[in-house]
Amino acid sequence: MHRLKITRDKFLKDIQGRTFSDVVNDPEQPFEAVLEFFNDDGRQRRMEESEIHHDRPSLAGVVREFESHPAINRSLADTTNHRSKRLRQAVGVVVRMVMQARGWQKTGRKGSLGVRTPRKGVHFNHNTGGLAFWFIRAERYVRTSGMPFRSVRERCMEL
Repeated sequence: MHRLKITRDKFLKDIQGRTFSDVVNDPEQPFEAVLEFFNDDGRQRRMEESEIHHDRPSLAGVVREFESHPAINRSLADTTNHRSKRLRQAVGVVVRMVMQARGWQKTGRKGSLGVRTPRKGVHFNHNTGGLAFWFIRAERYVRTSGMPFRSVRERCMEL
């Protein structure tokens, strides 16, 4: 696979990406760090492997490493929940752009990444269990050329 690079310019030209210009242009948001993270070939490969080999959302393949990035973690933990939510949504757009450029398409389904903390008196919007701390679910993708393996559900139906 060729080296794929999502830039600020490409992101802002994307039909969904342009709706997140507030995130891109906010100097307090680590958007450059997000792009640098997802432009890594190894991480892009792990995102694909998450869908192919683990039957999990592509973001599941890199989410722990992503959330452990100091600047990104600080921003996701921002108590102004709206800014954190906007960054998480922008990340979803970056993931879609990467996956589509690598020959994948959205399924229209979401896969779980975590279990949200109960809302009663909680200031932070983080998970109490699951794979991710800040992301609750993520888009699922399939290869446009077809998946190399059948899902467990498909195999069960055959039996």
